[in-house]
Amino acid sequence: MRHYKTLSELHTGNGWPPPENPLFSLVGCQQECPLGDREFTADAYVIGLKKLKAGVIMYGRTPYDNTNGSMYFMKPRQIIEMRNLQFEEAGFMIFIHEDYLHGHELFNVIQKYGFFDYEVNEALHLSPKEEAIMWELHNKIITEYNNNPDEYSREIMLGHVASILMYSQRYYKRQFIHRTDLSGKTVTKFNTVLQRYFDEGGLQNKGLPSVNAMAEQLHLSPRYLSDLLKQETGKTALELIHLSLIAEAKNLLKTADRSIAAIAYDLGFENTSYFTRLFKKQTGMKPLEFRKNASMN
Repeated sequence: MRHYKTLSELHTGNGWPPPENPLFSLVGCQQECPLGDREFTADAYVIGLKKLKAGVIMYGRTPYDNTNGSMYFMKPRQIIEMRNLQFEEAGFMIFIHEDYLHGHELFNVIQKYGFFDYEVNEALHLSPKEEAIMWELHNKIITEYNNNPDEYSREIMLGHVASILMYSQRYYKRQFIHRTDLSGKTVTKFNTVLQRYFDEGGLQNKGLPSVNAMAEQLHLSPRYLSDLLKQETGKTALELIHLSLIAEAKNLLKTADRSIAAIAYDLGFENTSYFTRLFKKQTGMKPLEFRKNASMN
């Protein structure tokens, strides 16, 4: 598998014209876009819009063959695989070498967008109006990209990239809501999977439930699951796991004649101190304090 350290290497390796900027480049894809079978990584962020007629794009090792107009987002050194691609309509890719962001506010901001950690089958599916806005921003970037560079060029292009990312965040929220309308609330499914983990002895046999394990059961990436739950409930997957654990702990502290250490072990905690810290964080009391208060009420 080829790794590209520079955008010039990336363009040469994929048969594209040399980039106008060594750290920021644009690739337009028509139906005949020269994207043969390949697998690679790069030291760059990738923002793309495409509508596939056939073929498969993979990143994060998850196949995606949806034919809708979709946005996808890849972070540096994420494996990208392309197989037998045929584009139904025009598309584009924006490559931003991570060095291009140094000293710019987008360096920190871009890392906060969770969709760079989504799997490809969780791509952003655009409505026609949304797609038009993305193309408008892309075209503004092209105009600046093809101008003679000056001290404003980087700020203007990254400003448009920042707008693309903000719109994407907005549209993902719309997609989350639409997904809920079509398939029901994810939190209900999440709680069902979590309760089954408790009921089947997962706490005792496997330890504390992880977000990764819950996401795998729901066929979602961990980041997408957390963002979806945050949209529905205001809490992340980890926060919901902690709430469920504390609810179980409260029940045991009230009903079970067992030591704090034994209850912590039953709940999958490897040591009592971690259990105590989490319990106090969630309730404002240590487990023993909670038990004493409960016995007096």
